[in-house]
Amino acid sequence: MIALIAHDQQKDDLVTFVGQHIAFFRKRSLVATGHTGARLAEELGLKVERVVHGPEGGDLIIGGRVAQGQIEAVIFFRDPLTAQPHEPDVSALLRVCDVHRVPLATNLASAGAIVRWLDTRTAE
Repeated sequence: MIALIAHDQQKDDLVTFVGQHIAFFRKRSLVATGHTGARLAEELGLKVERVVHGPEGGDLIIGGRVAQGQIEAVIFFRDPLTAQPHEPDVSALLRVCDVHRVPLATNLASAGAIVRWLDTRTAE
């Protein structure tokens, strides 16, 4: 399962990125935080499990799934220039990905690298 998260200022970029790699994402189980998941489902027609909005605990829910071994990668388009009210939750998610060695992309370049890597692993 791949987790998809985006701060408000980054949602357009994430939807565009996923749309550019739609064949890859259609083959995967997806989970996303509330608004991000809604946009991916509505605009791209993807089947996405949606958890609550990030500030309401969505980042923590996904972090818990990382810790349980249910998530193979996290793509989280963060807005590094805007303070987030749930920054401790964001930091916890980043930390749990590091602890459990789950690949985490926080921008377009790293997201592309993870998609290429996972696609290669699947093809083997």
